[in-house]
Amino acid sequence: MSEKPPEHATLVELLNRLTEPIDPPPISMMPQTWGWAALGGLLLLALLSLAIRAYRHHRANAYRREALAKLKAASNDPARIALILRRAALAAYPRRDVAGLTGQSWLAFLNRTGRGVLFEGAPGRLLLKAPYRAAQRVPELEKLAERWIRSHRREDRT
Repeated sequence: MSEKPPEHATLVELLNRLTEPIDPPPISMMPQTWGWAALGGLLLLALLSLAIRAYRHHRANAYRREALAKLKAASNDPARIALILRRAALAAYPRRDVAGLTGQSWLAFLNRTGRGVLFEGAPGRLLLKAPYRAAQRVPELEKLAERWIRSHRREDRT
């Protein structure tokens, strides 16, 4: 039998000589440059910073959550509402700025710090009288107190 020279091989013979190609190695999903690692590190630091900030904000506003819970349990009792407002103000502001306030100066403080919440008219008078004598219940007082607790500007303590 004589073999045909390779230049005269048939198509079938040429196809039979082919071998399966080797699979390429899998592509790595790891970044190939240090820039991606640096970007990942910065992203991790940013997320950690946001988490710490959110935790501090949550912890700093614990007195608000407690005051709102007590406000719901107060059953619109003016004396209890007055006490809740006083305690919330003492938690948020320096004691020297809040503890000595009474009468109109206390209402002025609440109005000044409450971002649009004004204790005027019947709710304001009721808030002043409530700790000292039995007073009628005014539904607006509880709503005003809730708005003040939610919206007052808290000063950071250092």
